[in-house]
Amino acid sequence: MAVPIDPYQKLRRRALAAALNEIGLPTAEATLATMASRGGGPPYQLYGRIPIYTWGPSLSWAEGRLSAPRSNTSEGDALEADLSGATPPKKEKRRSGAA
Repeated sequence: MAVPIDPYQKLRRRALAAALNEIGLPTAEATLATMASRGGGPPYQLYGRIPIYTWGPSLSWAEGRLSAPRSNTSEGDALEADLSGATPPKKEKRRSGAA
C-alpha cells in the first residue's frame, strides 16, 4: 500500500493500518477496531456500516501517540514526573552497619 499524500484521502481500516505501518507507526487493524468501540482511536465516519478514516486526522492521531524525543531510558521517568507535577522517586540509600 502506498502512503497517501492527500490529507483528505479516505481509507478503510485495513488500508489505514497498512499506511501507518508503512511510515513506521506500528498499528494493527484490530487495534483500530478496538479503539473504535472503546474510544481513544482516530476519528472515523461510517459509510453504511463500513468505517472510513481520513488520512490527515488519522496521521495526526498516530503522531500524537509518540512520546517526546529521549536520549536515554531514564528521561521517561523525569518527563512523566514533570507532566504530573510530582518529583521523580528517589532511590533509598543503603545504610552501612547496623544501628
